[in-house]
Amino acid sequence: MDSMKYHRRSFIKQNSLAGLGAGLGLSLTDKNWYLNIRRDVNIPALLGGRPIRDHGWPDWPIWNPETDEKLLLEVMRSGVWSRSKIVALFEQKWAEMSGAKRCLAVVNGTNALNTSLAQLDVGWGDEVIVSPYSFIASVSCIMFNGAIPIFVDVDPATFQIDPAKIEAKISSNTKAILPVHILGLPCDMDPIMQVAKKHDLVVIEDACQAWLAEYNGQKVGTFGDAGCFSFQNSKHLPMGEGGAIVSDDDDFMDRCFSYHNYGNPYGAMVGSVSEGAVMVGTKLRITEYQAAIGLAQMERLDKQTEMRNQHAKYLASEIADLPGISPYRLYDKVDRAAFHLFPFRYQSEVFKGLSRDKFVQALSAEGIPCSSGYKPLNKMPYLKNAFESNNFKKFYSTERLNFEEYMQRNHCPLSDKLCYDEAVWIPQYVLLGTTEDLDYVGIAIEKIQRNAEKLK
Repeated sequence: MDSMKYHRRSFIKQNSLAGLGAGLGLSLTDKNWYLNIRRDVNIPALLGGRPIRDHGWPDWPIWNPETDEKLLLEVMRSGVWSRSKIVALFEQKWAEMSGAKRCLAVVNGTNALNTSLAQLDVGWGDEVIVSPYSFIASVSCIMFNGAIPIFVDVDPATFQIDPAKIEAKISSNTKAILPVHILGLPCDMDPIMQVAKKHDLVVIEDACQAWLAEYNGQKVGTFGDAGCFSFQNSKHLPMGEGGAIVSDDDDFMDRCFSYHNYGNPYGAMVGSVSEGAVMVGTKLRITEYQAAIGLAQMERLDKQTEMRNQHAKYLASEIADLPGISPYRLYDKVDRAAFHLFPFRYQSEVFKGLSRDKFVQALSAEGIPCSSGYKPLNKMPYLKNAFESNNFKKFYSTERLNFEEYMQRNHCPLSDKLCYDEAVWIPQYVLLGTTEDLDYVGIAIEKIQRNAEKLK
């Protein structure tokens, strides 16, 4: 056990921190931050004690006026605010960073998914394989296009869709697989692509939380027919709102461009602008000033991604030996994750039956930002609402809209366990602090474990 873990263990065993330095034999040069924590470890912050950490974490999003504002001010002063050269520059640079031939910027990640499905001809009558452990947009995009989501349970150690369970869910109606690199941790793409190829299925990657993540030397978002990204304010490349589609397929990207611009002709979507739209489309263009913000954020993304990976590895090693705590696991071929969130699994029984939700409350009270994460997408009311809608009733047979049978077919118990009992998330900006900042996480968890009976 390294010296830092020894200090942490010794710290948490003290009934009081008065005289901590003498008790541990530490000098003022030994982790000054550590000696300055003077807390009563017998009183959880949730029950009125002082929190383990009472000062802040790195701010997000980051904005540096000296380096970030020049291009933005130039755009604002130009009066050219609708899509033009700066958006095109952003698309060029994001395609290069993503390892893709082309990129199209759109208003958000949700509509990147909507557009990709539509232009890959996924729609009414089709089924799309997807994980139940994700944000609602990963599934609403499927139903937005008239298709039905089919849920495949997760590998709880990685929080990702379990490739070994996909093939059993494929039917004659299956058109696509939508792997979600949730939390910024890459899916196991090789077996997913093998199944897709075997059954001639379209693959749309939801990489909305996985910027610059890599699997087997390749950026996620570039394995399938399309990769979709989000640039919403909490994301690693924030521009307030925004999204992007990447692909090497020129015809597909031309269709997406036309669709995002009212269906007007573009590239392979030949026609005369004066004659009007060549396809049914909508308006999903982003602004020049959004792109200017995105270009500024892009400059530091790679360095931040590397820091998140290093600090996630450090934090995982610090808490992996704590009873009842299981940090994420990456698949063997993952070269780099994005770590939009740092996840771990919590075992209530090791904490004297303290529920996961109460644990999250207690950890938050100790000054550690955290949450319990998603609720299962396969159990939310929107599904029944769609099945009972007039459009679904018009198109789908009564047999396919048998909701009780659908729910049984789409039961995902391991995802349920993550959602209801086990998953704990720490937000990405925590990983942009120092390793000394991260030490507080383990200290806080041990304090909670020590006082679990009181917290119950």
